[in-house]
Amino acid sequence: MINILFKWLILTSSIMITSYLIDGIRVADISSAFLAAAVLGILNVFLRPIAIILTLPVNILSLGLFTFAINALLLIITSQTISGFEVNGFWAAVIGSFVISIISWVINTLVRKKVTIKSEKDPEFIDLKNKGDDKWE
Repeated sequence: MINILFKWLILTSSIMITSYLIDGIRVADISSAFLAAAVLGILNVFLRPIAIILTLPVNILSLGLFTFAINALLLIITSQTISGFEVNGFWAAVIGSFVISIISWVINTLVRKKVTIKSEKDPEFIDLKNKGDDKWE
């Protein structure tokens, strides 16, 4: 549950940053950004996989670039749903979806939880001892 809330916060901040960077995208206030992130997240979970499967031949021929068009359409659908979130035009949506993806990726990379070394108290911990000659026991 915390993971979903964390991703929602990252998507919200990505939408807010994108609205400052792209002229064709406008967010009225933070509540509109939260709602837009929620709707966009739901569309990404349910509608995006169906759209990618249905457009698979076009996506293969375009070497995956058609995915940007799908993301742009989802962003436009989100803007039609949320009153304080506006996307003006298809190309603003394409550039905006690209920027949102990049910002989300950067934030996820920066705050990703580091891999920790397991301790002996962990049930999946296996204590191996080197016996020499590349033999472990």
